[in-house]
Amino acid sequence: MVNLELYRIFYVVARTGSLTKAAEELYISQPAVSQAIKQLENQLGTQLFKRVHRGMELTAQGGELIFGDIETALRLLNGVEDKLSELNRTATGTLRIGASETIFQYVLADKLVQYRQAYPQVKFELYSDLSPVTIEQLKTDRCDIGFLNLPIEEDDGIEIIDSVRLLHDVFLAGEAYSELKGRPLSVWDLRQVPLLLMEKSTVARASFDHFCQSLGVDLHPTIEVDSWGFMKTLMVSGMGVGCIPREYSLNKLSDGSLFELDVSPAMPSRSVGMAVPKGAKISFALRAFIHLFRNGKN
Repeated sequence: MVNLELYRIFYVVARTGSLTKAAEELYISQPAVSQAIKQLENQLGTQLFKRVHRGMELTAQGGELIFGDIETALRLLNGVEDKLSELNRTATGTLRIGASETIFQYVLADKLVQYRQAYPQVKFELYSDLSPVTIEQLKTDRCDIGFLNLPIEEDDGIEIIDSVRLLHDVFLAGEAYSELKGRPLSVWDLRQVPLLLMEKSTVARASFDHFCQSLGVDLHPTIEVDSWGFMKTLMVSGMGVGCIPREYSLNKLSDGSLFELDVSPAMPSRSVGMAVPKGAKISFALRAFIHLFRNGKN
């Protein structure tokens, strides 16, 4: 007997006409949607979709024949489930969130306040640590959702469901290096100044090292730090030039205590992503939290 979830996935793909849109609506990855469709086609012994320029289209001798019946069946089942789930639509319980201290401060703080205003009965358990630790918390059911610095190596125990904030690593300095303000610099010129970098265990440092390796330039830090806040303090004090996401430095750039160096080539952008345990059931409370980020996108 075919798993009902495969029919649900089929229906959403057919309705949206897109694997990507279906994945977003179902809170699973696009490869998982594609695999589910292949599995359903194998079990039914017929092709259900054909790829067209605008997305996915039902086949006349497969998908179109079953779509109406599946839509009717799912509507009846959803009616039953809606009646039972009404008891939980006030979003109660506890939401366990893992992220680094910086992500909590610059990405999550406003969203937590916004969520609490909408769902005051939900309690938060916040776990602050580096992305590798957050990944382990997700895999061992100690977190419902994690916010991670990307990119990370693929992990079968978690699923990245969206990117919530782009990060642009730039080079900043304080007034002690005012002679560099507005002056075009190359990455190789940075060998002449003291560099402040995050420690090697971080995604930010790994991205920096990979960037330098791709250019064949050998750059080493004068000082390694374990927090962006400390790095900004050192930069303002004139201890060196720091590599830091522009998004985490807007207040210092605005008040003029730091300025951005004109360095080329620019470092590639990276991002902060949302992740959940692989195969986890998304509760109403968690779904509402995820929507705070997706609804804020253009």
